[in-house]
Amino acid sequence: MSVLESRAPRTTRLPLTLVRAGDAPHRAGKAVDARIHCSVCNLREVCLPGGLPGAEQALFDGLVYTRKRVKRGESLYRVGTAFDSLHAVRSGFFKSRMVLADGRDQVTGFHMAGEVLGMDGICTEFHTTDIVALEDSEVCVIPYARLAEPGLQRQLQKVMSRELVRDQGVMMLLGTMRAEERLAAFLLNLSQRFVARGYAPDEFHLRMTRDEIGSYLGLSLETVSRLFSRFHDGGLIAVQQKHIRILDIPALKAVLGREAN
Repeated sequence: MSVLESRAPRTTRLPLTLVRAGDAPHRAGKAVDARIHCSVCNLREVCLPGGLPGAEQALFDGLVYTRKRVKRGESLYRVGTAFDSLHAVRSGFFKSRMVLADGRDQVTGFHMAGEVLGMDGICTEFHTTDIVALEDSEVCVIPYARLAEPGLQRQLQKVMSRELVRDQGVMMLLGTMRAEERLAAFLLNLSQRFVARGYAPDEFHLRMTRDEIGSYLGLSLETVSRLFSRFHDGGLIAVQQKHIRILDIPALKAVLGREAN
């Protein structure tokens, strides 16, 4: 997760759902037999074929046999589940989590439309995290055995490299930043990810709870709530329950470079 990317240009404000125009109506909890072709998907530029020329994106057509719907609160897969497929998020929002030795849940990431889940299972052939839907969601199921062609393997390696960079960003977030910097970086990162999907950079709905944000950022619930209030009172953001408006993106970025008091 890059926390220091440059500000993306402002885009026209669109509906806050990540289901794109032309997608089928969403019905959670069922597998769908219809085949999805990556080369014509609205999310292809931020998903597995992202960055490939149009002709090469067609290599991914036919890999996705089903779409799977996951209801809010249900798991896409759990720790120890045998690995056989990657899952590209088509709509909705997920969190990844691990259970620590003392029984506490540790949130390790949040995943939105266009992102690929399941790469944690490639090495051991078993998944090492739980993936839980934060809202009714849908994924494309991509059998891993079908990614054997050299062109597809190279693209998968690029996606894995991108995930490694994100993980390094999280390590920096937790290891070197103060509490207010962590929350500012988190909100800016969400803004950038929404922009990459064609949405406004300054207004979105948080699918996760403040407790889950705290778990991810290594902060207590009380600290997260206090920082949201501080940012709100300082005119950086407007908060209405889970609805966030970023009022001053440059000021929020400036929090990242502020010296400790």
